[in-house]
Amino acid sequence: MTVTSDLALSLAKEAEAGGITSFVAAAVVTDAGRVLLVRRNPDDYMGGLWEIPSGAVEPGETLVDAACRETREETGLTVSSVDRYLGHFDYENSRGTTTRQFNFAVTVAETGPVVLTEHDAHQWAALTGDLPGVTDGVRKVLAGV
Repeated sequence: MTVTSDLALSLAKEAEAGGITSFVAAAVVTDAGRVLLVRRNPDDYMGGLWEIPSGAVEPGETLVDAACRETREETGLTVSSVDRYLGHFDYENSRGTTTRQFNFAVTVAETGPVVLTEHDAHQWAALTGDLPGVTDGVRKVLAGV
């Protein structure tokens, strides 16, 4: 499914209609059968967990724009295209409310170097292997890549 602004807008409206107002946009970056994972700092909420680059959607920002911005901010990689929507999952955030994470398959201009600003490690994990320390939500999203 190609990602259009209409699709992204309808996804956000659907979540809001369901009472979810906290959104995270995530980018699944792949290269040669591997996916880029980043590890949360030990002292962060859910510290030590491996995840895909993601972050809060800022006011006035689209889901797609947030996925691109967060990828650049967290990894130093520039998204050249947002290729498809991979689904969403909900989780309890640090405030005890529900956040919906929208996940997008992206292509980056170059796969390196990865420059971390908010995480303590990164790795390129095999999509077909056992993924290290990721949530069930992330595991399900990556199974669809």
